[in-house]
Amino acid sequence: MIPMMSELADVVMSAAPAAEQLGLMDQGIKFFKDGGPFMFVNLFWLAVALGVAAERVYTLMFKFNMNPKPYMDQITQLVMTGHLDRAAKVAASASQKPLGKVVSAGLKRANRGEIEVAKAVEEALVEASPAITVRIPWLWSFANVATLVGLVGTIFGLIGTFQALGNVPAEQKQALLSDGISKAMNNTAFALTIAVICIVLHLILSTYSKSMLEAVELNALRLENMLSRKASGEADARGAVG
Repeated sequence: MIPMMSELADVVMSAAPAAEQLGLMDQGIKFFKDGGPFMFVNLFWLAVALGVAAERVYTLMFKFNMNPKPYMDQITQLVMTGHLDRAAKVAASASQKPLGKVVSAGLKRANRGEIEVAKAVEEALVEASPAITVRIPWLWSFANVATLVGLVGTIFGLIGTFQALGNVPAEQKQALLSDGISKAMNNTAFALTIAVICIVLHLILSTYSKSMLEAVELNALRLENMLSRKASGEADARGAVG
């Protein structure tokens, strides 16, 4: 056991000066080359995860992003002053966004009673919700897949290390040990790095999407209550005139 540890230490110490002489690009290339084929498998999963995250960031933070308060303040002012048609047009202009889609659906049926408004809002909400949360759970799965692929690469690297302890000439043993250790450690390090990136992105995007979905649901409820109060006020006014 002690000779084995001594050989491992010699390999690490001999590799350190060479690593210092390499540039950043060269170190990256050497890192992947020493890690073996499973490094490129994980590189593929990293590219897919970053692509999914980039699409979600663009969709949620740019395409779907809007400030709910001024938007709903404008809708409320138009509805309460009796300009339902103008309110519906304002809502329709933002119908490509989840909140605008839900509000527009409710205002289109504002003259059909509370039940119809509630049905329209609920239907639009169910339709808009998946667009907010879709593909975000994939990032957690990518983290698990990358970790498992890295584990497989690590095991293959360790197998190579143990093979180096067989009946081979002494001048070959150090090279085999170095190759096996590089494959094992590089695969582990790369896999864990990918897992951390995916988990952090999942945390950020899931939190953001949950906040957006809660804002849509809250303002959908406010719209229903506002239209209900508006209808009740008009009914009371007609009753008083009669």
